[in-house]
Amino acid sequence: MKRTALTESGLVRGLPAADPRITSYRGIPYAAPPVGNYRWRAPQPCPPWEGEFPAFDFSPIPMQSPIKASPDSLYDREWHVDRDIPMSEDCLTLNIWTGGEAGEKLPVFVWYFGGGLQVGYTAEMEFDGERIARRGIVVVTVNYRLNVFGFLCHPELTAEHPEAPGNFGFLDQQAATRWVKRNIAAFGGDPENITIGGQSAGGMSVSAQMTCPANQGLFQRAIIQSGAFAPPYPSDLGLSHDLKEAERRGREFFAFLGVDSLAAARAMDAWTLRDKTLEWDARNGWGKTFGEAVDHVFSHRNSQQWFLDPNCLQIPVLMGHTGSEFLSSPEARNEADLKAFAERCFGEKADTFLSFFTRPATKESIEREGRVSVIEFAIRAALQAQDRRIFYYLFDAPIPGWDHPGTFHSVDLWFFFETLSKCWRPFRGPHYDLARQMCDYWCNFIRSGDPNGTDSQGEPLPPWPALDRDHPMRMVFAQTPEAEDCAANPLTRFLLSAYLSG
Repeated sequence: MKRTALTESGLVRGLPAADPRITSYRGIPYAAPPVGNYRWRAPQPCPPWEGEFPAFDFSPIPMQSPIKASPDSLYDREWHVDRDIPMSEDCLTLNIWTGGEAGEKLPVFVWYFGGGLQVGYTAEMEFDGERIARRGIVVVTVNYRLNVFGFLCHPELTAEHPEAPGNFGFLDQQAATRWVKRNIAAFGGDPENITIGGQSAGGMSVSAQMTCPANQGLFQRAIIQSGAFAPPYPSDLGLSHDLKEAERRGREFFAFLGVDSLAAARAMDAWTLRDKTLEWDARNGWGKTFGEAVDHVFSHRNSQQWFLDPNCLQIPVLMGHTGSEFLSSPEARNEADLKAFAERCFGEKADTFLSFFTRPATKESIEREGRVSVIEFAIRAALQAQDRRIFYYLFDAPIPGWDHPGTFHSVDLWFFFETLSKCWRPFRGPHYDLARQMCDYWCNFIRSGDPNGTDSQGEPLPPWPALDRDHPMRMVFAQTPEAEDCAANPLTRFLLSAYLSG
């Protein structure tokens, strides 16, 4: 097998994966290190290198809170197990798994990890792309800047580079995907057949990329896993701010740091800046963290409203969620609270809203009868708002383990990447069967924009209907894949009407 590929910056050498038919390339730079005067700038071109670049190891992970690897934390138990993993501001790299040779034109999958735009990294063990690559897909996973390093806004930044005043983490993803388009043929990939995908904040990132006009033609389809959010009840999810508000927060942060200029902030040591950011977050809470800004350059609207954007890229989307995540109920504890909530949020339609609840209402009845999945609500809103091809799934498989976690946020990653053997949980044969089928569906979608077809053994997969307004159906991944009717209940239909008309 050939273990080298010639990129625009030079020759890279990879290593055989566990399956020697697959070559893995790790830590390939796609941009210049974002340090010094390149901190808080759009990614700059990667300088060339001499000789072979040894793409043998993952690069240091992006700057973020320390990896604690605590056995008391669900997510630490699950995959953040290495407290000594290297971390650096110099992190703009990507990883490739391929079984192809130059000129083969295999479909390409570009993955953005999740973590609230605050944490995360491609070296997480569930993101091993080998099993997907064995199905004839070239897999690329992308590191990008996070938290203050990736999403600070400030008036000085806007004045310095108005063409890129913020959203540097999203610009990193875009630059990496453009690198893929220019270079992936050397790894056996087809630059005209690219799917982008992500989970949680990685799914939010996919939405952001879909609403950027400059990405027209860059990719052909999208996968959003547990990363589409729309509030069924009027609220501020705190996921996006306009540029002026983000700049105001940047000024407040500089004052907190005790610096009076962009130059002084850039001169700070990265570790000191990281630690001060964690202190800032602890003091101010989620609403003050650094994230997406509608800057009217890269981002023209909150990415969580991608389906309301008439200029959003019209491409097929596969999207869904797990059964236990992001459930929302009215902010009310009793009958009086519920009535006040209804009048405040729905005005003259308050009585209609109240008719969906047992009266007099209690805290328990309000929570039970008013519970709506924020992600499911977003998917239904996307279906109503635009005529596009959507394949909807619900992951609801039984998850083993002493902690009895349910289908928690992110657990489906083990299944789609078919990396269950890396997990500590005592998965059994049916789990592996389900993972194999999920991976087959995803790979079919990556190839063609339709998850239907045959599995990796050439056998037909159970049919997965596209989401239809009149007869909506979704694929449920529980014991086995099975399509089910998913018509909205009367409360959800009422809430959708209110959301889309507002």
